[in-house]
Amino acid sequence: MRAIIIDDERLARQELKNLLSSHKDIEIVAECNNAQSAKEKIAELNPDVIFLDMQMPGKNGLELIEEVSALPDVVFVTAHDEYAIKAFEVNAFDYLLKPVSPERLAETIRKLTIKDNTDKKENTSPLSEIDRVFIKDGEKTWFVKLSQIRLFESEGNYVRVYFETFKPLILRSLNSLEERLNDKHFFRASRKHIINLSWVESIETWFNGGLMVKLKDGQQIEISRRQAVKLKDMMSL
Repeated sequence: MRAIIIDDERLARQELKNLLSSHKDIEIVAECNNAQSAKEKIAELNPDVIFLDMQMPGKNGLELIEEVSALPDVVFVTAHDEYAIKAFEVNAFDYLLKPVSPERLAETIRKLTIKDNTDKKENTSPLSEIDRVFIKDGEKTWFVKLSQIRLFESEGNYVRVYFETFKPLILRSLNSLEERLNDKHFFRASRKHIINLSWVESIETWFNGGLMVKLKDGQQIEISRRQAVKLKDMMSL
C-alpha cells in the first residue's frame, strides 16, 4: 500500500516513518508538512492511505479532507483526542494518538491490509445503468438494476445503498464503487456520497460555493464546492 505522511513537525514524520518501516506492506511515497502540498501530492501520487496530523499551520487536517473529494483511506495521527468524534464523522479509517504505540499502529495496518486485499478481490469491470447487481446485507439479498439505485452513502468501511424503500449496508469502499460506475450517470457529490444524476429533482446554490441537490425521494445531498465546479462543467452546454 502506498502511503503519504502529512505532519508539520519533521520529528513527528520521522518517528512515524521509523514505526512504519517494520511493516513491509506499506510504502511511503511522500511526506508533506502542510495541507496545500498534501493536496498536490495526493492528486499526483494517488496513495492508498494517508497518515494525517490534525493540527497544522494554515488549514488543519479536517479542512484538508473536506477539500479533496476522492481521498484514500485517512488515518489521523494526532496528540488531540478531542477531535476523534469529528474524525469519524468524516469517515476516517482510524485515529491514532501520539505518541503512537507500535502495537496500536500494527492493528491499524492489519485492518488496512484486510481491506486492501478485499478490494483487490472485488470485480473491477465497469457497470452501466442497465446492469443488475447483487446486494447482500446479512440474510437479505437483492438483485437490483443500477438505475434504481439513487444514492450510495459511505459509513466508515461500509456503503449504504438506497433503492426503493431499502437501505442495506455493503462492505465496500466508496472509492472502489466510483471506479466501476459510469460517471455520466453517477456523480461523486462529496467524500461521503455518490448520487444517481437521473434521480436529481432540483439543484440550489448553497453555502461557500457548493450546491444542494434534492433527489426525487425528497432526500437532500450537499455537493462540495470542488465537486460543484466539476458538476457545472459536466452539465454545461
